[in-house]
Amino acid sequence: MTAVLVREQIAEAGIRLLRDRGFDVDVDGDSELAEMIGRYDAIVVRSATKLTADVIARGTRLKVIGRAGVGIDNVDVDAATRRGIVVANAPESTVVSAAEHTVGLLMALTRNIPQAHAALKQGRWDRKKYGGVELAGKTLGLLGFGRIGQQVARRAAGLGMRVVAYDPFVAPERFRELGVERMDDVDGVYAAAEFLTLHLPLTDETRRGVDAAAFARMRDGVRLVNAARGELLDEDALLDALQSGKVAGAALDVFSAEPYAGPLLELDNVVVTPHLAASTEEAQDRAGVIIAEQVAAALDGGLVTNAVNIPVIGAEDLEVLGAYIPLAAKLGRLAMELAEGRVDVLRLTYFGSLAQYDTRLLTVAALNGAFQGRSDQPVNYVNAPVIAAERGVEVREERSRSSRDFTNLIRVEAVSGERSLRVAGTTIGKDDRQWLVSALGFELDMELAPLLVFFRYDDVPGVIGRVGTLFGTSGVNIANMTVSRTRRGGQALMALSIDSPASPELIERLHGEFEDARFISLE
Repeated sequence: MTAVLVREQIAEAGIRLLRDRGFDVDVDGDSELAEMIGRYDAIVVRSATKLTADVIARGTRLKVIGRAGVGIDNVDVDAATRRGIVVANAPESTVVSAAEHTVGLLMALTRNIPQAHAALKQGRWDRKKYGGVELAGKTLGLLGFGRIGQQVARRAAGLGMRVVAYDPFVAPERFRELGVERMDDVDGVYAAAEFLTLHLPLTDETRRGVDAAAFARMRDGVRLVNAARGELLDEDALLDALQSGKVAGAALDVFSAEPYAGPLLELDNVVVTPHLAASTEEAQDRAGVIIAEQVAAALDGGLVTNAVNIPVIGAEDLEVLGAYIPLAAKLGRLAMELAEGRVDVLRLTYFGSLAQYDTRLLTVAALNGAFQGRSDQPVNYVNAPVIAAERGVEVREERSRSSRDFTNLIRVEAVSGERSLRVAGTTIGKDDRQWLVSALGFELDMELAPLLVFFRYDDVPGVIGRVGTLFGTSGVNIANMTVSRTRRGGQALMALSIDSPASPELIERLHGEFEDARFISLE
């Protein structure tokens, strides 16, 4: 039975969903993970469990890792990808909670709410000491303008703040829609911001990126909020900036090492919370249910919409591209088989209306098909690009709005040195039948089938009859046949689909009669 390990607490509704889908679910956060992970097909974690390359290697049955939350810093995604394991998260589950907590920290920081609360609890009525500043009319700078940053911007606008942001990966139109000024670089935000909030992913480029040099470029008296990733900040540099007055105050929900017990806790102008941004009942429930849905989809062979190591496309694009995913896989397999596995470059060209969509998933599908049976490990949509890279196969995508006689067309070209082999196909009819329209330089018109045979020969009389006789006497039924030629009396290509595999004797006989005979299985 397919087994799922829930390593950290998620919503009961998520566990129930997995069990209702027929999976055997164990909730165990205490046993030694490295010793038990090999028994499971899927694991669900939050932020505390560290899935290192060594631990993942012990998960010999693992097909999917589900992270009930946004960040995946605790999962070695590269190691999982190499082993063909889907890594999925729940990126939308905590957006509102994180944005609200960021604004809550901003308010607490500007009005000294925690400090005044603590003083009053201790019997001190310090009205003068804990006076604050207003947010209205002030400038808030956002580093990162993704989902959470955009929600913070909405709320800051409601408080009457001017909002500026920097994020090179978000379209300018999105800034305009939300009334946010788009800065050309980080320094533009530093120069403008009286308050600064961080919403960046943790990468090699952003790690400790807000350092002493960054503080030097900020306005004097800036106030900073970090509810994103602790390692975005150089905490020693922040301590110095707070003590010097360069930074008037900081509100922190995350730290480079947690639990945090460092010197920042000793400063009266620092507001802290213990990593609470996502800790609302609503966010936790959403994360548990969303990740359960993602894990179930991965185990059932469905579409994992939140996978971080598979290209994800929107629902509207998928409605158009969905029928072309299996076609791309078969064309990739056919091209690789015709090239006998000797490929330096795989070139994917998308013609017609397909050219205007995000075709990354189609390209991955073609790679998945191309490397089936050609690797010492299972090949899937996760690790197919890695396998291509490890084999030195360059993958190229091209697009053309013109597609001759077809509304949409996919062409896969396998290049090795001076040799180039092309196949192309489309879908036909309401049931999206997969159609082969060209191969080996010849135009064709036949449905793709699991078992195909191609003969290239001189265009002379009697060949078709001889082929039919040879297959008939061997008991192999020809389901479909199409013939194409370059010119009368020139080279011709015959393509067959057959109902059962050809025997070794028939294959040997046909290789003896034809200079170029290919038997291809797309199963």
